Amino acid sequence: MIAKYDTIGLGYAHLRRPDRRIAAQIHDALGRAHTVLNVGAGAGNYEPEGCDLVALEPSAEMIAQRPVSNARVVQARAEALPFADNRFDAVMASLTVHHWSDQVRGLAELRRVARGPVVILTFDPACRSFWLNDYIPALVSLDDAQMPTMALYEDVLGPVDIQAVPIPHDCTDGFLCAYWRRPEAYLDERVRRGSSSFWALGDVSEPLARLDADLKSGAWDKKYGHLKQQAAMDFGYRLVVAR
Repeated sequence: MIAKYDTIGLGYAHLRRPDRRIAAQIHDALGRAHTVLNVGAGAGNYEPEGCDLVALEPSAEMIAQRPVSNARVVQARAEALPFADNRFDAVMASLTVHHWSDQVRGLAELRRVARGPVVILTFDPACRSFWLNDYIPALVSLDDAQMPTMALYEDVLGPVDIQAVPIPHDCTDGFLCAYWRRPEAYLDERVRRGSSSFWALGDVSEPLARLDADLKSGAWDKKYGHLKQQAAMDFGYRLVVAR
């Protein structure tokens, strides 16, 4: 099975480490589920401990990066879950829905195999507040193209609780907005390799050169320096919980 992350996931586990504060929000939503399915599990970020966990992941590269654990790993895709109806107490999916080839079918599959909550960490494409969009406007178009709207979750899953996921200034997970208070990090190619958005965009040398110049001149601080007074910010990450 060839998957996108067989290519872009090289070294991913070292670049993307779960943030304990985001993990706490996800685990609270999962409740006391004993059997849990993690769809698009990657290297295992945000998986709860102390439960019977199945990790489903299409990429062999990502599976190879998983730490040793008691989880059972299944190589398959969200759109065709190889499990019976109502098999799990809860199902989770973290920053993966935008990579699915058929989001409606994938969400329906999550609902089918869960007899309890479906918990999805995702991003609201209607949010436009991230300052990096000013340097790379193509990020907005990319979100519009690949991120499902919040309305789609309710359309497929039924009633949902949508919670904001504030991103701490020292977030340990290297997703796109994680470095919002550390702008110089985006100039680091290694950091960019941890974000699928940069893989999708391709050459961003010109806007990053402008960012570099603004950081050196103080222009970035003049416009965005007030953010350095904030401990956490809402940039559109959302936890969708269907019970």
